[in-house]
Amino acid sequence: MVNKRLLVLLECAIFAAIGLILSLVPTDIGSSFSISLGMIPIYVIGIRRGFWAAGFTGLLWGLLHFVVGKAYILTPWQAVIEYVIAFVFVAFAGINSSKIRYLIIAKSYKKAISLAWVSMFVGGFAKYFWHYVAGVIFWGAYAFKGWSAQLFSIVMNGASFLATLIVAGIVVSYLIKLAPNLFFSKK
Repeated sequence: MVNKRLLVLLECAIFAAIGLILSLVPTDIGSSFSISLGMIPIYVIGIRRGFWAAGFTGLLWGLLHFVVGKAYILTPWQAVIEYVIAFVFVAFAGINSSKIRYLIIAKSYKKAISLAWVSMFVGGFAKYFWHYVAGVIFWGAYAFKGWSAQLFSIVMNGASFLATLIVAGIVVSYLIKLAPNLFFSKK
């Protein structure tokens, strides 16, 4: 018999690795805007396993950025905010996981997808809030001429958040319809 806790930890590690691989796909436009394809597996694990699993997967995903040299580090505190705290806050994508899975079982796909979008919005917003904070504190010197650090950070992080939400939301919506078993475990 497989230990359920171990199985969940392994799933988190696998989804974090998939998130990192997707993060390596070049989607950056300039130095401040990107679409984070790595959010897709984090949203999936959030629906599949809930709040804590999404948070742990986000933490692993954030730490993997250091391992592969994809972390942009100005100071230790900036690195903690953007690659630990922000990535852990993706946990909020798992807030409605049991309701979404119930709706999938009931074949109420439209309602499941709607609630998944709400969860993805909350989890993505929570992550990008911390990127906004780091943008104001640490990246303000890179703002466009005439822009305040706050305006620059909210525009760039807000655009990245919305673009990521739209792309990830479309993929997750299709997965709910086409591969609903992905959101369930046998154990």
